[in-house]
Amino acid sequence: MDGIRGWSVLVTGGGSGIGLATAERLAADGAHVTICGRTEQKLIDAVARIRAVAGGGATANYAVADVTVDDQVAAAVGDTSEATGRIDAIFACAGGSFHIGPIVDADIAAVRATIDLNLTGSVICVKNAGAAFRAQGTPGSIVLMSSGAGRFPHPYLWAYGIAKAGICFLAKTAAEELGPLGIRVNAVAPGIIDDELMSFITGGGPLLDNYIDQMPMGRVGTVDDVASAVRYLIGPESSFVTGETLGVDGGHHLRRGADYSLLFPS
Repeated sequence: MDGIRGWSVLVTGGGSGIGLATAERLAADGAHVTICGRTEQKLIDAVARIRAVAGGGATANYAVADVTVDDQVAAAVGDTSEATGRIDAIFACAGGSFHIGPIVDADIAAVRATIDLNLTGSVICVKNAGAAFRAQGTPGSIVLMSSGAGRFPHPYLWAYGIAKAGICFLAKTAAEELGPLGIRVNAVAPGIIDDELMSFITGGGPLLDNYIDQMPMGRVGTVDDVASAVRYLIGPESSFVTGETLGVDGGHHLRRGADYSLLFPS
């Protein structure tokens, strides 16, 4: 089995963090990788890192794209196919949170932006990748980025959580609909990961302590932990797996969510 050698894969949010680590892992295994994001210089810097570890003649390129804009994602999918004439997989990693706080004080514009980036952006990625696989007449693999916050409650992180919960259901629904076309759809649900997005927590403090107290493995995860899980779900090793959300959280889901109200001491 050649694994993913020679595949063409799109990674959204590939300029940093989990997206970049996954792009590096895929390229090291011989896949042609295209990353996309909104900030060109970040993408340029990331491509240099990916090329430095690429194996087996793999290439790395980028496309400037906002995952909430349908036409831009469609163009990024098209760019991904340039290396081989097709696209084989997508990791829809782009996401983030614009709202943390109690429901009764919600900033609705920030809630909408959070849902749009995470959930609507994932729908747009599934739409365009799925359409490309169908047009090619080939099987394909889609991996979405959920979160532990989308599987069990994290007080005050509910806006992000409901968006990520929607991604878990999107994976199931899309897997059902696209399965007859040979297209698999899965998701990963990381816990606390030591990356740029979570650095305000992983740097230490009561919220980090709260996370660690609720994790059987008692440590913060790494971007490589998640990249390995995505690599499995993208590749042929998981060819009979679809509609699943894989927790990558050190067992956090076995207990309770972290309490983000700790960011707002009274």
